Amino acid sequence: MTAPTSVAPARVVTADDLRLERVSWRAGRRLIVDGVDVTAPPGSVTGVLGPNGSGKSTLLRLVVGALPPAEGTLLLAGEDLRTMTRRARARRIALVEQDSPTDVPLRALDVVLLGRTPFRSRWATDSPDDVELARAMLARVGAADLADRDVPTLSGGERQRVHLARALAQEPHLLLLDEPTNHLDVAAQLALLRLVRELDGVTTLVALHDLNHAMSACDHVVVLDGGRVAAAGPPSEVLTPDLLARVYGVRADVVPHARGVTLVFSELDEAPT
Repeated sequence: MTAPTSVAPARVVTADDLRLERVSWRAGRRLIVDGVDVTAPPGSVTGVLGPNGSGKSTLLRLVVGALPPAEGTLLLAGEDLRTMTRRARARRIALVEQDSPTDVPLRALDVVLLGRTPFRSRWATDSPDDVELARAMLARVGAADLADRDVPTLSGGERQRVHLARALAQEPHLLLLDEPTNHLDVAAQLALLRLVRELDGVTTLVALHDLNHAMSACDHVVVLDGGRVAAAGPPSEVLTPDLLARVYGVRADVVPHARGVTLVFSELDEAPT
């Protein structure tokens, strides 16, 4: 992995605020997302947290338009996402899924160039500016050396960085990340979270399992439990031992240190040390 670099965007992008009100989604008769409210201020990093099956990934797919909400309101900068065309939405929202396809017969650079699709006419080819931007985004995520590699030959972590570069090539106003640190080693996880924190003109909604990552990287968090919002607010105020015992079923000790705090977990019935 090459070191991530700082790259200026090709155009000025303004972060949009996201507001979800009473959003629900059903799979058959089962409510997977149940009356969820989320507010993500412009330029903020908002974490979506919760145990497996709590609705985190589904919520992101509702925002990007991959799933239609059963009810509720989804607003981006005050505009109703449900009435936007797919192209208009793709020009403003980018999603990096948890598990991206591994058998795509393309070079990494070609995958990143897919992020420019919403800005091209149907039969247009990649412009020199598109290629320059795609290479810049690969450099930004520390993957410049992967540009000419075939995607099926990449490791899980390398593919994750390529798909993040593809999302950044869309120059999104809203970036959706579903478990972005999956498949990454510790150093790469920290580098990715730092990059997300440093993005200008982007509002980020990120689903995370690692609660310590949420503590260090997020301005706000929304904790889901059974498809409903269990708590929301600044992570230091939300991720309390009481909340974590109730939602995750674990004991959590808050350990302060020079750079903040770390949550240390143990089983609920385990005696404190």
